[in-house]
Amino acid sequence: MTASSSAATNDAAIDFAALERATRDLQPPFAVVDLRALRQNAESMRRRAGGKPIRLASKSVRCRAIMRSVLAMPGYRGILAFTVPEAVWLAEEFDDILVGYPTADDDALCRIAEDPVLAARITLMADSPAHLDRFTAAAAAGGHPLRVCLDLDASLVAFGGRLHFGAHRSPLHEPAQARELARDVVGRSGLRLVGVMSYEAQIAGVGDDAPGSPMRRTAIRTLQAVSRRELRRRRAAVIAAVRELAPLEFVNGGGTGSLESTASEAAVTELGAGSGLYAPTLFDTYRGFQPRPAAFFVQSVVRRPNADRATLLGGGWPASGAAGADRLPTPVWPAGLRLTGLEGAGEVQTPLVGPGAARLAVGDRVWFRHTKAGEVCERVNVLHLVDGDRIVGSPPTYRGEGQALL
Repeated sequence: MTASSSAATNDAAIDFAALERATRDLQPPFAVVDLRALRQNAESMRRRAGGKPIRLASKSVRCRAIMRSVLAMPGYRGILAFTVPEAVWLAEEFDDILVGYPTADDDALCRIAEDPVLAARITLMADSPAHLDRFTAAAAAGGHPLRVCLDLDASLVAFGGRLHFGAHRSPLHEPAQARELARDVVGRSGLRLVGVMSYEAQIAGVGDDAPGSPMRRTAIRTLQAVSRRELRRRRAAVIAAVRELAPLEFVNGGGTGSLESTASEAAVTELGAGSGLYAPTLFDTYRGFQPRPAAFFVQSVVRRPNADRATLLGGGWPASGAAGADRLPTPVWPAGLRLTGLEGAGEVQTPLVGPGAARLAVGDRVWFRHTKAGEVCERVNVLHLVDGDRIVGSPPTYRGEGQALL
């Protein structure tokens, strides 16, 4: 199946008539989550995880009500947060939170160390002695030990560093480096080494069936296959080395795009994922699985500059990452719409062209899918939850609860 036909298949599975009936009384802009699609995606992810628990990536959801409902499903356990202040906030309710990224927020660290409940519920990420220095100072001031997880670089590095395939995250790449930092953790008063994490962004977050050059797709697939084999060996060696120094509670790995391959590694005890619940367009370009689109946002037509164009109010909700056309939202209903190359998705207006544009009138609505998952929640205060053809709830997003975290 080609990338374009995969995307078309995903969009064809959406019952837009039911979504329209459910939301007919709402005024755009608004965001919708199709609960039936989300539950189907959650179950698919659980099966793909092969019996290992999935730690829910909060940045890909950004709505506590949805996080709560997913964590009540079989196969999901714990939260993978993205900032320490977020973890402190979530720890009011949830009791197992791993912060997936390091921090330099000393105030938040001290708050955790001062509170025995927070210190027991939150695990902090480190990849250097500089992080440990901050943790140690906070623990000494607050009086409660801090839980620490090491972040292992999962990138493929070869040819003396001339090839780097993956995200630039942790400097910990080799077993000896991880062992050295682990020794540093266990040798410090007030710190407990409880886990190791590694995120293979080059596999979990890069589609292997993207449109464009066949040579590029072949290169991606080849590099991903090499990277899987290399990481499997290296991750096992790292975990063996670290376990000689500390009895780890967990080893976290993976992402929505690599659940099967990461779950097959004996060294990994749990997986981290979340984006697959909403199934943004990023996941239309994978051969191995096809999630059902579950999250949308809606804008209204306010202009007809000519017979071939319809212009929306707003619509410029791009995704993070390297700027490019693949970061832009995709109009998916009515059919036959596309962004223009000159204006794209604009801050206050978005012109649309294509065969469907001629049929739009002022006041009509256009449904979009975002490139990424949780980022759409930064644009709205609530998510309207649709089950069939009715709204069954409208819980607040992080933004709706006043949480501007990044």
